Amino acid sequence: MKKIEAIIKPFKLDEVKDAMNEIGIQGMTVTEVKGFGRQKGHVELYRGAEYDISFIPKVKIEIVVADAVAEKVVSTIQAKANTGKIGDGKIFISSVEQVVRIRTGETGETAI
Repeated sequence: MKKIEAIIKPFKLDEVKDAMNEIGIQGMTVTEVKGFGRQKGHVELYRGAEYDISFIPKVKIEIVVADAVAEKVVSTIQAKANTGKIGDGKIFISSVEQVVRIRTGETGETAI
């Protein structure tokens, strides 16, 4: 099993969520996060004063899937979250040893 974590621009969330539904992904966790990468933040003007915004608002999506569909999920997220501009985000893929569904006690891929 793989855990896929994607940090994307907030306005791309609905597109990614709809695409996940289309390819049969049943669940995901979404968190509002802030951070920066190569863009190092930006400067905003508010009531005539400049403010340095060093942490950019983003959305973090976490999805755990079977190994067989991991590449499809990654390529779908990449296609739907891409704007072609700096700050589109990153996708992290890591292995998951075990999953347990609390309600039923199911384990492994059946618990996803």
